[in-house]
Amino acid sequence: MAKINIYDTTMRDGSHAVSHSYTEEQVRAIAGGLDEAGVGFIELTHGDGLGGSSYNYGFSKVNELDLLRAARPVVKNAKLGILMIPGVGTIEDLEVCRETEIDAVRLATHCTEADVAIQHIKYAKKNGLFTVGFLMMVHMISAEELLEQAKIFDDLGVDYVNLADSSGHMLPHEVSEKVSTLVNGLSCPVGYHAHNNLALAMGNSIAAVEAGAQYVDVTCRGLGAGAGNCQGEVLASVLDMMGYETGIDIYKLQDVAEEIVEPLMHRPQTINTSSLMLGYAGVYSSFLLHAYKAAERFDLPARDILFELGKRKMVGGQEDMIVDVAYEMSQKR
Repeated sequence: MAKINIYDTTMRDGSHAVSHSYTEEQVRAIAGGLDEAGVGFIELTHGDGLGGSSYNYGFSKVNELDLLRAARPVVKNAKLGILMIPGVGTIEDLEVCRETEIDAVRLATHCTEADVAIQHIKYAKKNGLFTVGFLMMVHMISAEELLEQAKIFDDLGVDYVNLADSSGHMLPHEVSEKVSTLVNGLSCPVGYHAHNNLALAMGNSIAAVEAGAQYVDVTCRGLGAGAGNCQGEVLASVLDMMGYETGIDIYKLQDVAEEIVEPLMHRPQTINTSSLMLGYAGVYSSFLLHAYKAAERFDLPARDILFELGKRKMVGGQEDMIVDVAYEMSQKR
């Protein structure tokens, strides 16, 4: 069977679940543990990517460049990478970030807007970075439309294209269809990023692998936005049972999750009513904590706010609209 590359994003997507409060000491412990466990890719930035620390998305406790500098000495075998959403971060941010000696960058766009990352991908490739085109909210368009967007990345020579079910909305057969369409239609490999809002992150990740995905995103203990991500130590164990090669020492990865990551979690990753609604309504997973704040401010059920956001097809980058929507709803009571 083909090797499956595990891309750990505990210190990026997981940043949402700890309100972007990672410290340099925590980062060194997590990154060093992941590297020793044989994880091939380790991603580290603010949850909303490079440049995401802001009033709109929430401020990081420690500057992400300082966190990258803390991680760099202990990441000896894996590729240390970042995620950036063009418009949230800029090429100038990438230039500064390169001083931390990163190895990889994933450029993330809404699923219909791959072209906004063209100049960023060209810059990353020119400067020798492992470069990934990352399409978000992929439940919102058909497999054929996704393929057309993914071809923009493929034609630029990305190392692979990643499909992100950012709301945890897709069912396994939909994942299979979209991944297989891209596997058959692109010259580069395909990856998949799951959220667990409908308790399908593990099943969907397996469906992606069986459809031909060569890269799968995970986090330790499933730490991430909404109800979290695919749980890395579990997926690595399951893939081992299935006969796939990952290069990961599953016992060491289990230890990182249990001894390092779990103690710093603010709360267990559970599927409560609000995170369930993220998946049901197809809402961007990182909206959850913002919706909680708006619900408290306007005395509304967070579930109702999230459902309305889903009706309006709000996408990543529109966090500032959550308060506006909640205010409008409060005026109609």
